[in-house]
Amino acid sequence: MANFEILLLVVLCTLQSCFAASNPTNFIKSSCSATQYPALCVESLSVYAAAIQQDPHQLVQTALSLALNRTESTKTFVAKCNKFRGLKPREYAALKDCAEEISDSVDRLSRSLKELKLCKANGQDFAWHISNVETWVSSALTDESTCGDGFAGKALSGKIKDSIRGRMVNVAQVTSNALSLINQYAAKH
Repeated sequence: MANFEILLLVVLCTLQSCFAASNPTNFIKSSCSATQYPALCVESLSVYAAAIQQDPHQLVQTALSLALNRTESTKTFVAKCNKFRGLKPREYAALKDCAEEISDSVDRLSRSLKELKLCKANGQDFAWHISNVETWVSSALTDESTCGDGFAGKALSGKIKDSIRGRMVNVAQVTSNALSLINQYAAKH
């Protein structure tokens, strides 16, 4: 009887670990572990676990969509800040430059998302399309960093600087995670 209980316990533990390994949230955690900001990656993508399941393409598409949505939201915020009265010339110039950079970033992420939809198949076409996605997302990340850099230093201070930099850091981190997941996806094909 004791052998049966031990066997039953082993079988149950094995089944539990198999189910845990096949859990979409664990797939997301495992994929995010190689990103630069794994906690943010898991936190932001776990909400979409039911849609992602264990599909690497869906994971990458969701991460890229999330980066695009956050960037678009930040673009809107920057545009609103640009309309504030009483801005110093340096603040106005930094906001104007940031608006251009973030607009470019939105464009690149949007093109990347469209291009990613062409990456379903393996082969030479896959390599071409995924290379485009990697290049454009990398460029979008550079645009986002450039925007954030415009608010660095002591020349600017106050709530606008803190708000913009905070949003840009988050956007850049989400975009960095998306790029890392895209690179992982590309490497496996």
